[in-house]
Amino acid sequence: MKSDIIITLHKNFEEFAHQIDGEEFWFARELQGLLGYTQWRNFEQVIDKAKSACRTSGHEVSDHFADVSKMVDIGSGAEREVEDIMLTRYACYLIAQNGDPRKVEIAFAQTYFAVQTRRIELIEKRIGEIERMQARQKLTFSEKALSGLLYEYIGDTSGFARIRSKGDAALFGGKNTQQMKDYLGVPDNRALADFLPTITIKAKDFATEITNFNIKKDDSLRNENAISHEHVRNNQDVRKVLTDRGIRPEALPPAEDIKKLERRVKSEEKKLPKQAGRIGSRGKKR
Repeated sequence: MKSDIIITLHKNFEEFAHQIDGEEFWFARELQGLLGYTQWRNFEQVIDKAKSACRTSGHEVSDHFADVSKMVDIGSGAEREVEDIMLTRYACYLIAQNGDPRKVEIAFAQTYFAVQTRRIELIEKRIGEIERMQARQKLTFSEKALSGLLYEYIGDTSGFARIRSKGDAALFGGKNTQQMKDYLGVPDNRALADFLPTITIKAKDFATEITNFNIKKDDSLRNENAISHEHVRNNQDVRKVLTDRGIRPEALPPAEDIKKLERRVKSEEKKLPKQAGRIGSRGKKR
């Protein structure tokens, strides 16, 4: 997510934050627009899912989702009463988690409401961490798909590790999987990708997706040698894109252990309900 987009979204979410008795909250009808939803009925469905998630997590829904009513201007000096919901930061987080992930506003909100700070540089850092975790998960899916295709067309998956290692050698300038693990200090029982930076994880995923796509459509890719050659070529092509822009994958430093990152993020998010406070008892007519 580009910095200028983050800055704009950060400003928008900050401007619509309210406070009552020192507790911050957001109105659902205002959050609707911030999250890119044009119709209230569609947004209500997301809120219902968020309430269910809150209940499943063992928290009182009324502590974080407080029904209120307020008067809104409908033009020419006239007003009408509409139902609304006061939302804690935790409620907003659950709504973002259950929103449409294709919306850039949702992607931002998932981090904004999870981070107990308004410092934009920390929000940017967390967004980068989330992006890396998502990229790692995506690579897992594409590699599982490749393994599945090997079983479907060859009859076994024993060649998967060899094919992946040759692809890695093509991507990392001659260093195969084990050599890269040794170079980066990756434990033998851990996957190389768990210690790679986001851009390299995405490069591996892209090359693997191309291999999967071509296996499905090309009847000549029906043995290990042919598939291995295809995967090597795809990784070479991806490497060229990177090196043409001054990026040498084998020279990039290792990133934080993805499992440690996941544990830290989950631990911080578990603290969110208590840190977000309660507004249920404060819900009232406005």
